[in-house]
Amino acid sequence: MKRAICKAALLSVALALSACGYHVAGRSNSLPKSIHVIAVPALENKTSTYKIEQKLTAATIHEFLSKTNFRVVSDPQNGDAVLTGRVLSLEVVPLLFQSASSTSGSTLAQATAMMVTMRCEVTLTERDNDKVLYHTDNFVFRNEYQLATSAPSPNVRGDVESFFQEGEPALDRMAQDFATRLVAAVTENY
Repeated sequence: MKRAICKAALLSVALALSACGYHVAGRSNSLPKSIHVIAVPALENKTSTYKIEQKLTAATIHEFLSKTNFRVVSDPQNGDAVLTGRVLSLEVVPLLFQSASSTSGSTLAQATAMMVTMRCEVTLTERDNDKVLYHTDNFVFRNEYQLATSAPSPNVRGDVESFFQEGEPALDRMAQDFATRLVAAVTENY
């Protein structure tokens, strides 16, 4: 009898949850069914970080292509909807440090993990009627990144340049993480 009650309770919970509209993030689409092609022109860069808009735009296009059924174009005239955006700020702050003794006996420190915070303005507009499908002027992306370890340098800097000292891999990781969150937000209309 207890076993039958447990099974019935579990079945009731499973049915209730499936009826509530729960879904895996990134797998739902709340955009109108008339949207088949999304135009993603280059994001606008309002920061001093060189070419960040190119990496973010490319990663966003890749994410749309790999995680949705939309076709993506760069020309706004050829899309059913147009995604525009501006990178407003980018801040990199050191989180963890590694210390080591130098040959002169002093202690040097090097950041080993950085917190990246980026703020953007993003709008998805239906092209035919200029209806705004998604808009936020405060899309905040924040993530922690481990840096490649090397010998500590005497000039520890907590700015964008020191984060990107490892070059393209750091920027690529950040752009992909940003794009994953952006595409999920736009298609699920959070």
